[in-house]
Amino acid sequence: MAFVEKRGTDRWRARYRDPAGKERSRTFTRRVDAERFLTTVEGDKLRGTWTDPASGKTTVAEWSRAWRATKVDLRASSLARLDATLATQVLPEWGDTPLQGITNAAVRAWVARMSADGLSASSVRKAYFALHQMLSAAVADRRIAFDPTMDVPLPPERQGEQRFLTADQVETLADAIESRFRALVLVAAYGGLRFGELAALRRNRVDLLRGRVTVAETLVDLNGKLTFGPPKTRKGYRTVPLPRRVIRELETHMSAYVGVEPDALVFTNTEGAPLRRAGFRRSWWQPAVRAAGLERLCFHELRHTFVSLWVAAGANVKEVSVRAGHSSVAFTLDRYGHLYEDADDAIADRLDALLDSARPSGNAGVRRLSS
Repeated sequence: MAFVEKRGTDRWRARYRDPAGKERSRTFTRRVDAERFLTTVEGDKLRGTWTDPASGKTTVAEWSRAWRATKVDLRASSLARLDATLATQVLPEWGDTPLQGITNAAVRAWVARMSADGLSASSVRKAYFALHQMLSAAVADRRIAFDPTMDVPLPPERQGEQRFLTADQVETLADAIESRFRALVLVAAYGGLRFGELAALRRNRVDLLRGRVTVAETLVDLNGKLTFGPPKTRKGYRTVPLPRRVIRELETHMSAYVGVEPDALVFTNTEGAPLRRAGFRRSWWQPAVRAAGLERLCFHELRHTFVSLWVAAGANVKEVSVRAGHSSVAFTLDRYGHLYEDADDAIADRLDALLDSARPSGNAGVRRLSS
């Protein structure tokens, strides 16, 4: 149903049904304008691009509340970071703006202004992606016809210099730290577990016989409240093999410090309570790195070390990606691809050895083609 009817002496009403079947109308002073409007509406319905004109007047602040309530795909810590980004960067700029009032040029100017004001590339990108996700949802809800954040240039994230420990340095650090945390250092360096994954590791997820630990949980400290939850990503669920020597260290640790209950935490503080990152860093980590001569070493750099040690041991990029719980092999290559550069020389050496074993070096035995 779509038609134009006269309303009074100088009014024409265009009546139609939206894609959901709801009757709608709009009044014009000229019949030709009403007919053109209906033609546009019917075309948008056929193309699937029709939007509710009234919904586009919703402000970003109003829409952000409705959108935020649907973010069930994020962990508590990620939601907290999103809330902070909305409160500090997005809503102060866009809160009072209707959804349909945001332009691509305005978004570009906003991104450029944040960068010029000295905000880090990472913070600028987080603010942009928060707005982008919000407006993409508005498009899906037919509130606006298109996402005005598309094709906006963003500042590149500068990759910090990575620090990798040698096996000797890992051993020195393990010797320097409180004995209760010696096994934690070794599992981090040779298993690649994040701090939260280590803090949530339980006895029943350690297979001493097969030499493996299973990562299925992480511990998050959010505003002083400790919460056990799923790993950082879906790929975070994984089983990691450990060297036999590390397993022996882990077995000794569990005999001395871990309760017999299947769900007992493997790594706890000196009172047997769950580890808090800040307390661990202050009380045990920083004194140990100073004693080991590894000033300014971050705990996460043990995860970098894990990758470098596995690459040195001959692990391919797929193996490293799976054991590290990376989101994709592409991420592993982007972050650690330079570690595989020396592997090219090793491959060439192995090919040379293969050729030498098949035929002596030099020209002996080479058939020449006659011209």
